[in-house]
Amino acid sequence: MQHVFIIGSKGIPARYGGFETFVEKLTEGKKSKNIQYHVACMSGEKEDFWHNGAHCFPVKVPDIGPAKAVYYDVAAFRYCNRYIREHGIRGAIVYVLACRIGPFIKYCKKSLCKMGGKVYVNPDGHEWKRAKWNCIIKKYWKLSEKWMVKYSDLLICDSRNIEKYIQKAYPKYNPRTTYISYGAVREKSALREDSARWQAWTAGHGVTPGEYFLVVGRFVPENNYETIIKEFMKSSVSRDLVLVTNVEKNRFYENLRKNTGFEQDRRIKFVGTIYDQELLRKVREEAFAYIHGHEVGGTNPSLLEALACTEVNLLLEVGFNREVADKGALYWGKKPGDLRRLIENCENMGEAERKILDELSAGRIEEQFGWDKIIREYEGVFGLAGTGDGSCVQ
Repeated sequence: MQHVFIIGSKGIPARYGGFETFVEKLTEGKKSKNIQYHVACMSGEKEDFWHNGAHCFPVKVPDIGPAKAVYYDVAAFRYCNRYIREHGIRGAIVYVLACRIGPFIKYCKKSLCKMGGKVYVNPDGHEWKRAKWNCIIKKYWKLSEKWMVKYSDLLICDSRNIEKYIQKAYPKYNPRTTYISYGAVREKSALREDSARWQAWTAGHGVTPGEYFLVVGRFVPENNYETIIKEFMKSSVSRDLVLVTNVEKNRFYENLRKNTGFEQDRRIKFVGTIYDQELLRKVREEAFAYIHGHEVGGTNPSLLEALACTEVNLLLEVGFNREVADKGALYWGKKPGDLRRLIENCENMGEAERKILDELSAGRIEEQFGWDKIIREYEGVFGLAGTGDGSCVQ
């Protein structure tokens, strides 16, 4: 039996977030009888529990600000080591999602190596580039990433661009990497046009089905909200711009309000977050087009979901986005007027052209990003762990 301990997500059952959805799908769709998953859950619960056949262990975390996530991962890793030791498990894998605990990874791994275990890491995206961090935290993220690469036995990258970056940035560690993407589901929402949940949402926000451009993502500068809003406000389109995001009345919000004047444009509608996944899928399906401005990170879950649900997708031209969508989307740059023209051209697009884009994006999801394919690839990688020499990078 290959034991795989997954830490770094907030846990399952998944309520939100890309890593949480990944762990949910990985355990829910498990095919191999020779793999046992153990999942860390950020929770105040006292007892372990089972979900999707996975052993879930709660980790209580004090409210210590930005260090909370680091504390959580270290505490979860210590639990894994203790559980592995007490149960005499040989050759376990601890799969760490994101590079938060670099300064502590050598210490955490010492006990694991004694039991023939290995550390696998998902490096996620370029967290050290995110604008929300100050210079000290950015330096921590970059240093942490370096140490996670140095001490990992395998880095599982969900983007080929991230894999190339790891190999180029850290050649002296000769990192062992592989590529397995994030996934998405190509299926219609269970909500119908007359569904009470759907009608309540549209009425509550003054949204007309098929008459809005859509943005979904975290409320952070690197998702280019300012560029999107400015370009949309300059456009001549009559449709709305619906933004599904966790708006925080912080400095970023105040600068955005000041620099764009979006409050004066009735078409701009911030509607908050949507945790109801069926409703969110319906919102995506009914959008006239989706606008994606993310430029930091690997394979973005929000982009995959848009390609699976929305006919026309307008993406910021960066390597991560082009890698995912290929010919199944239209691309824009941050040069003034670029996105505005694309938005206006989208309004004049015929049904035949929209259908072609929809078919191309759907094909990308079905061929490259289906969960069934991704689960098999992960199980193949985890299954190979027991066929090596048992050595551990130290």
